[in-house]
Amino acid sequence: MVRLKARLLGATVGIAVALGAQSAMAQMAIKFTLDWKFEGPAAPYVLAKKKGYFDDEGLDVTIDSGKGSVGSITRVASGAYDVGFADINSMLEFNASNPDRAMKSIFMVYDRPPFSLFMLKKSGITKPEDLIGKTLGAPVFDASRKLFPAFAQATGLKLDDVKWESMDPPLREPMLVRGDVDAITGHYFTSILNLQAQGISKDDLTVFKYFDYGMDFYGNAMIASPDMMENHPEELRAFLRAVVKGWRDAIANPEEAIAALKETDPLIDPALELQRLQMTIDENVVTEVTLKEGMGLIKTDRMNKAIDQVSLAFGIENKPTVADIFTDIFMPGEKDRMLK
Repeated sequence: MVRLKARLLGATVGIAVALGAQSAMAQMAIKFTLDWKFEGPAAPYVLAKKKGYFDDEGLDVTIDSGKGSVGSITRVASGAYDVGFADINSMLEFNASNPDRAMKSIFMVYDRPPFSLFMLKKSGITKPEDLIGKTLGAPVFDASRKLFPAFAQATGLKLDDVKWESMDPPLREPMLVRGDVDAITGHYFTSILNLQAQGISKDDLTVFKYFDYGMDFYGNAMIASPDMMENHPEELRAFLRAVVKGWRDAIANPEEAIAALKETDPLIDPALELQRLQMTIDENVVTEVTLKEGMGLIKTDRMNKAIDQVSLAFGIENKPTVADIFTDIFMPGEKDRMLK
């Protein structure tokens, strides 16, 4: 009897160990690259990780900072990362230059784009044609700079009407403040607050948002590696479900999201990043469309128009179709995409 009990106990322990091992194995590792530093817009992803939403989906997600959309796209295209966050318009340009490594976006995050031009009011620039003969500044990979040809086309400017000055990202806003350049391009929620940190208020600025000049583009989206799309569709769908939960919670309680972000990067300024997150929510994520239909989807006619404008801006001769750059086959169900 004692031996029988021992055998039964041993078998039970063995089963428990085996089940535990299977559970551990079920956690799939996913490397996720942001497009930028750990700033306010990254907080929803960090919050999703902190609250266990990825774990609940059987995913072990690592989140790394980025150095621009082009860098994020390259990381994912090379297979070094499984999922990335990047500007869909920059992806379109990447695909044109790298047709053998063409990427697709799988989930739209910024329903309204953040692309903008910033000038000091004292410059006297009040309308696009005032930019003629001026010097504009931005890092070479800045998405708003890359899309300036489309802005120029939409506003009647010629590309040689302006000169460009390149710099590293931390120098962009200081160079505008010092008067080294007449205007800068950048994401609205990035440059407006960086300028604020330089002592420049909104009242001191003139801002041209591309969206206000007929450039009805989409912004940043999730992209996935070919391996993930081909071999791990359910994991991608699970990843996106967790992402929406993170955004949903960040919208409901942005302070909680920034607290999670500070745990990841203790050097952030919580008050500044809270403003940046709230701007991103209000300007780019929560729109009439996303409140009604949830996150992730695109409108084909709107994307077709954007493809036309971006192709013109980048000089792309063989314009892609919407199906070439976006797929909804990994899209979570409607309930799992709602923001509220």
